[in-house]
Amino acid sequence: MSINGTNGIGQRRPTMKEVAARAGVALKTVSRVVNEEPNVSPELTAKVQAAIKELNYTPNESARMLRRGKTGTIAVVIRDIGDPFFASLGRAVELWARSSGSVVMIGLTDEDPEREKDVCLEFVARRPDALIMAPIGETQDYLAPHVDAGMAVVTIDRPAHGIEADAVLADNAGGIDQAIDHLVRQGHRRIAYLGDDERIFTARERVVAYRAAMARHRIDVDEDLVHLSEPTTEGIGITLSAVLDRAEPATALLSANNMTTAEVLRGLAGRRDQVALVSFDDLALGDLLSPGLTAVAQSADVMARTAIQLMTERLPEPHRPSRTVRVPVKLTIRGSGEIPPAY
Repeated sequence: MSINGTNGIGQRRPTMKEVAARAGVALKTVSRVVNEEPNVSPELTAKVQAAIKELNYTPNESARMLRRGKTGTIAVVIRDIGDPFFASLGRAVELWARSSGSVVMIGLTDEDPEREKDVCLEFVARRPDALIMAPIGETQDYLAPHVDAGMAVVTIDRPAHGIEADAVLADNAGGIDQAIDHLVRQGHRRIAYLGDDERIFTARERVVAYRAAMARHRIDVDEDLVHLSEPTTEGIGITLSAVLDRAEPATALLSANNMTTAEVLRGLAGRRDQVALVSFDDLALGDLLSPGLTAVAQSADVMARTAIQLMTERLPEPHRPSRTVRVPVKLTIRGSGEIPPAY
């Protein structure tokens, strides 16, 4: 990292003016060569390039991009880097940025709407070309002036509110349908649903889809088997006791997100082979469990690539109508969802 105009080891960076003096050309000629502008003769170009090499001159990319109205920076705001889904998302964006010569700034909101606002506003003050975010607040209207000014915003996992923004969402309803259809085919009718707070967009879509899928199979929903709460070890332990340790226990569990699934697996230790389990979201080591985890997998890589595509399409047309893309999900069968009812 360079500090105060040095190259990081105490040597001052050469300037464009010094390159011009070494090459014996006008400063404007150096600028044209550095910015790959036309109308510079091969002879002058060679002189400038030789001087650049001799002086080990490095153009100031930030200044150059700002003159073009771009910064070459993408801001990414996600909820939790410890969540495998968002870790994969961040990596996918970083790999794209590396190949395109862009720089990525990543900030975490920790499921705090005020933190989300602070991080986003701190990032947009640095004038990124685009913002890719996983929103959690009730509104993102604080970004409206920046969107109006032409900044591209793409949301992932949940849509934005209060601004026009492209969105990349998983096919939540389709994934729940696949999970319920699969469990019903195994003979289950008492299927417990363990999800997140219904105020969360994805949690709301998934529990609505659960009720619709159960109705489609003509199965009455036992509300005592529907639990929506933050996935803590203690909370999931209480939930599992409520749905399994009763006169008519659930014979199958549908866990609606990967954090809940991790706690469910912890709580089922010693009896994982006694109750069927399907997870919405896969786990990195799901195939190594015994039995293996049957899961509705959503691809963070595909969602990231889709977000990047929407972002690159919007950059030259910042005021075009927003688009929402639903990314398909896939049921991966490994064993936990194939355990038949015990009675």
